[in-house]
Amino acid sequence: MGLFDFFKKKETAPEAQEALNKGLEKTKEGFLSKITKAVAGKTTVDDDVLDNLEEVLVTSDVGVSTTLKIIDRIQDRVARDKYLSTNELNLLLRDEIQLLLSENNSNDFRSFEYGNHKPYVIMVVGVNGVGKTTTIGKLANKLKGEGLKVVLGAADTFRAAAVDQIKLWAERIGVRIVAQAMGSDPASVAFDTIQSAVANGEDVVIIDTAGRLHNKIGLMNELGKIKKVMEKVVPGAPHEILLVLDGSTGQNAFEQCKQFTEATDVNALAITKLDGTAKGGVVIGISDQFKIPVKYIGVGEGINDLQLFDKKAFVDGLFK
Repeated sequence: MGLFDFFKKKETAPEAQEALNKGLEKTKEGFLSKITKAVAGKTTVDDDVLDNLEEVLVTSDVGVSTTLKIIDRIQDRVARDKYLSTNELNLLLRDEIQLLLSENNSNDFRSFEYGNHKPYVIMVVGVNGVGKTTTIGKLANKLKGEGLKVVLGAADTFRAAAVDQIKLWAERIGVRIVAQAMGSDPASVAFDTIQSAVANGEDVVIIDTAGRLHNKIGLMNELGKIKKVMEKVVPGAPHEILLVLDGSTGQNAFEQCKQFTEATDVNALAITKLDGTAKGGVVIGISDQFKIPVKYIGVGEGINDLQLFDKKAFVDGLFK
């Protein structure tokens, strides 16, 4: 199976859905219990119920602008149908969230093709501590499991721990890694990695980068330099700039997304640590606000707990 077939393939539904449902348990419990309280004592969806629902969505880290959009849609539906019972609210909310995700991410993993790139180059960005290196390791493991040749580039050369961690992942899953001494030029590491991938006929290159947000100009310059050297070796690279966000940080993830999308051309998102938080609503809000596809979600600590994002499965997991 080739790279493009892997990304078109839907994961085996029962196992993937079960892992997703388990990973979303905390979010679901908080979300549904808040909705139950919001409609307590009510039989129809009136202004009070909508006000309460608005509070539920905002406190579930869906975000204010996305919440208002959802509430407006439900109001329109209530006005159109004249009568809507509170028993129907969950179903209606589920429909509207799924519709919103579909509108924001026109590319679905089951039908999205990357095009004919070899090597396919992924540059991974994100602040320290969001699960960036772990996401790289899990993604590389998935791709290797599909018979693809993967090489990692340790271009976060500012932290010895980052280089050591990605080396451990490479060793653990059995993929090649290119690394230089701590403090080396990150662009040089990226250049060497891609050049060697071309020479070795490897399928996928995944480059780790430093995630320092204290100096946005410095970050922009650094990421811009890395992109330029990539393009020298493989025209059009990087094909994917993947921003990794920690779902458990809630509104802070919105701010990180804002900073990185201003600094570079992010075209894919991975949202991690959803299993340890009740803030899973952040997936809905970030998807809507930034119009960037959520492509991967982390729903556990295991090596196989990085999933391709499936909008319907995600919404089903929230409401089941």
